Amino acid sequence: MHESVPQRGGTTRRTVLTAGLTGAAAITFAAGPAAAVARALPASASRPLTAAWFARPAAQVRPKFRWWWPDGLVDPVEIAREIDQIADAGFGGMEIAAVHHSVKDKSVLDPEHHGWGSRPWRDGVEAALRRAARRGVTIDLTVGPSWPAAVPGLSPDDPAAAQELVLGRVALTGGTAYRGPVPAPGHDPATGVSRQRLIAVQAARVDTANSTRKETGLDAATVRDLTRSVVDGALSWTPPDDGDWVLLSYWQRGSAQQPESGPHSVPAAHVVDHFAAAGTAAVTGHWDRHILTPSLRTLLRAAGGAFFEDSVELETDGLNWTSRLPEEFERHTGRPLLPYLPAIVLDRSNQVFAFEAQLTRQIRHDFWETVSLLFNRYHLGALRDWAHGLRMELRSQPYGLQTDAIASAAVLDIPEGESLGFKNLDDYRCLAGGRDMAGHTVLSCEAGAYNGSAYSTTWDRFLRTMGGAYAAGVNQTVLHGFSYATAPKVAWPGFAAFSPYNGSAGYGESWGPRQPTWRHVSDVAGHLARVHQVLQTGKARADIAVFRQTGYTATGIGASWFTSTGVPLGWTHQFLSGPLLSLPSATVRGGRLAPEGPAYKALFVEGDFFSASAPTLSLDDARSVLALARAGLPVVLLGDFDRPVTPGVPAAGENARLTDVLDRLLALPNVRRITDKTAVGDALAALKVTADVRHSVASTLLNAHRVTGDADFYYFCNGKHAETVKPPVAPIDHEVTVRRTARGSSRATAVPYLLDPWSGTVVRLGRYTRDGDDFTLRLRLQPGQNAIVALGGPGLLGDRDGRRPYATGTDADEVRFAPGGLAVRATAPGRYVTRLSTGRSVTTSFPSVPEPVTPSSWRLEVEDWRPGTSATETERIRRELVLDTLLPWSGIPGLADSAGIGRYRTTVVLPAHWDASHGATLELGQVSDTFRVTVNGRALPPADRLDPVVDLGGALRRGPNEIVVEVAVPLINRLRVAQPEVFGGVGRQDHGLVGPVRIVPYRQTVIA
Repeated sequence: MHESVPQRGGTTRRTVLTAGLTGAAAITFAAGPAAAVARALPASASRPLTAAWFARPAAQVRPKFRWWWPDGLVDPVEIAREIDQIADAGFGGMEIAAVHHSVKDKSVLDPEHHGWGSRPWRDGVEAALRRAARRGVTIDLTVGPSWPAAVPGLSPDDPAAAQELVLGRVALTGGTAYRGPVPAPGHDPATGVSRQRLIAVQAARVDTANSTRKETGLDAATVRDLTRSVVDGALSWTPPDDGDWVLLSYWQRGSAQQPESGPHSVPAAHVVDHFAAAGTAAVTGHWDRHILTPSLRTLLRAAGGAFFEDSVELETDGLNWTSRLPEEFERHTGRPLLPYLPAIVLDRSNQVFAFEAQLTRQIRHDFWETVSLLFNRYHLGALRDWAHGLRMELRSQPYGLQTDAIASAAVLDIPEGESLGFKNLDDYRCLAGGRDMAGHTVLSCEAGAYNGSAYSTTWDRFLRTMGGAYAAGVNQTVLHGFSYATAPKVAWPGFAAFSPYNGSAGYGESWGPRQPTWRHVSDVAGHLARVHQVLQTGKARADIAVFRQTGYTATGIGASWFTSTGVPLGWTHQFLSGPLLSLPSATVRGGRLAPEGPAYKALFVEGDFFSASAPTLSLDDARSVLALARAGLPVVLLGDFDRPVTPGVPAAGENARLTDVLDRLLALPNVRRITDKTAVGDALAALKVTADVRHSVASTLLNAHRVTGDADFYYFCNGKHAETVKPPVAPIDHEVTVRRTARGSSRATAVPYLLDPWSGTVVRLGRYTRDGDDFTLRLRLQPGQNAIVALGGPGLLGDRDGRRPYATGTDADEVRFAPGGLAVRATAPGRYVTRLSTGRSVTTSFPSVPEPVTPSSWRLEVEDWRPGTSATETERIRRELVLDTLLPWSGIPGLADSAGIGRYRTTVVLPAHWDASHGATLELGQVSDTFRVTVNGRALPPADRLDPVVDLGGALRRGPNEIVVEVAVPLINRLRVAQPEVFGGVGRQDHGLVGPVRIVPYRQTVIA
């Protein structure tokens, strides 16, 4: 039985905190709008698993762009043209965002007549929605001008505006009378703030034993409320003669924060209170009254996707506040807030005072837990419900404050992280836990924002960044970004949202036709879409649920053992926080937590990293863990959980009740407590918990697992926990064992398939071994490179070789399923023995294989891109060169400061005995940035950007063969000389086909 201790008001902590979460699940799947529900379904629910399903993913799963507008200074004709450009390139949607950090003189954007929400802006949005509906793509909209959420015309003094609590203080000497005004706030109010309200006046004795380098210690028992002693703004009080004291005053007022890079409108917008119903009502009311015309509402139903809110960047020199915080704190905790304020208040964003260390941690935990409750209920939950009423979803980055982002992710239709602000993959795993426990599908990522990399970002850098994020749960990419074509006073190649940024190259990219690589961008879009297609199919699976007492993300804090040791061995994990344990999915069946969802095999609980690794659990959470363990879930606890403490300030007898619950938990046979993190693996083994992916060698191989009724999909990437960690990732080549878990009728006859997200092809793997439900295969991956393996029945995704025998071993270079059957391939002459699954061995003899060929010369046709007659026009100068040696453009005379398209041509002569048994691969070596290959006039399928090796296959013939490698080069070297005042500080970069290039022949023959 689940026990609960009533707090004041007759509710439990857990009941209050999770009220918004369970409502979120119900709304999404029961009461939500039809369009939102349809979009929330897994991709496999609407399309069968066919070859076309993978090769040609629906627009729903294709990557999107953050589309930066100069507010309403846009033209509907240009908007329609840009949507066509994006849709033609294979992307599935755009997020309209008013961002113009690059424009110093905001007056040129005419915010009075062309600001966010103005008539021209609305006309632009309607034009975008109309064109999007025609093109089958979707439009997302930010909830306000830039970020955080704000409303034009909202006064900073309005109760719906963002609030701050600011501190005033005066040092007192014991026994010395104070007569004077209440201490004024330590800093002046922001412009536009005309009112402030005194919340409380307190005094407390300084306790140096509790002081630190940054915080002055106070004795909590001496805190005195002097508020009623204030008369006409003045106070008379004499502290006891027992040491030094401090007099504190707390003032509430508007923060007057405006959204980023404003003004975006006239009158200016101000940020709303994110912790009160009035703040969100101001946002939705402005939309309902001033923006959502009948035609716009109709268009949103046709092509609307989601409303979006960026990370919670509420800025104040004080403490973020809301009027009802004291009341809500007391309702949540059963105790008043004001006596604890000294340990909570901030001054210039820093903690000022502290009580005894444990009490201080507990007070701050209770405070931010209350703020989380308010943020999730009154802001995210209310915005989500309003969006559903418009048949839209809510996508948001629910972090930036010390709130429970894991719980927030469960409230949202689409939680989102970011490649710039997230420190490592565990930051994504926090949001993935909330998404999957709530039964949602999509975890989005603001992708590719690199500081100082405007016009020099390469797609291989982008792919290396995203490869690991997909393994951590991301399955939607919103690229950062696509800039609207132009704005007043901008220079070539057009308006860019973030460049120049403080006078130099800015954040991210301005992708689009202005970029030479746009010529090949559909290859990248197709690759990303196929990855999304797989990773939005079925249900996500993770081996371990890691419990977080404090559900922050964007911290870089990982999980003991799993992050450093478990992941390199194949383990997967996600993070859960307390509120998720009360969701309807938090049940156990067959030893699995959330069996219809992530189906965690064990729960791992360790000390709270955000509370000095103290062994903390709330009484509610401990009881939930006990109930799960009694239902059969294996549990591992790391730390002194035989001496637990509550994370918040305990009620009378609460720690004793917590100890009793944990004693009962630790007595269960499926629970292990350890004190050394190196023993985690042994504890899991003792509980018979194993990973779905295993490799005996520690590796940089990352994986994600999804399951449908008939198939298991495994996504692999050779990446790392954090991009900034040294040394760089090296190539890997080792065996991997994956487990068949899908319960479909084809389980006994399942075979492995390799899905190529670049070409869209699916082939059955030719070599592997099987032991029951375990399949062992070999993976070779370059740094950042990914691969997708599926386990399913014969005929999966249109395969026709599902029942043929396969190889269990060979000394040839490769065994693969070719159009004629199982084939052996070798790049050197010799005799090769291949063992088949039937038990038979086959010997293959290749008496000769041509030697590799290194082309001796190239003819390079250059299309050099230069500024044209306007900011949006590009002049293309054509040149031809003959190269005896491949060099980057920066090393070729006349091309050092060039950018554009290069077509490298060479001819290779193959011997007269070349026949259908021959083939070759083209190894391009170093090539930057994007490329395509044509052989004898035949365009080959897109090749892996991170492993530039192209199978020329049947495109070759005896005699001369013309090979053309088309390479697109980023604009940065041209911009260094075209705009030296902005880009001159960026070093000249090496791009182009550098090689070494080799054509490596092989022989291939079918053996079964």
